[in-house]
Amino acid sequence: MARKVRRFSDGAYDLGLHVVWCPKYCRPVLGGRVAARLDELIRAKADERGWEIVALDVVSDHVHLFVKHDPKASASYVANQFKGSTSRVLREEFPHLRTRLPTLWSSSYFAASVSAVSADTVRRYIDTQWERPGKKEARS
Repeated sequence: MARKVRRFSDGAYDLGLHVVWCPKYCRPVLGGRVAARLDELIRAKADERGWEIVALDVVSDHVHLFVKHDPKASASYVANQFKGSTSRVLREEFPHLRTRLPTLWSSSYFAASVSAVSADTVRRYIDTQWERPGKKEARS
């Protein structure tokens, strides 16, 4: 992956974040139309914020996201922007999510900064996750 440095008035940055989050109780509710709509919503939120999605994988019971963000956005802000907006819309559009879960997302998430050296590794991990033993059945 070629390093893409972005510039703004006070400097330059190349910040990548690997974020993983799960539905409440790790329930496998992110399949089919829900997964497709979640993908759309995540991409729309990234576009709205001016963030670049490098890799995205929605599995039945969790989401992996590798996003390049601006320096003013903390890891918690980035994660919560995606979780908050997607939860509201998905629960409105798919009523079965409201009846099965008190809230769509678990309150926790995993976030790790990604340097330019490891960016390819993270992208490869996300892109090939479904190929690992036991993962093909879970992907919907």
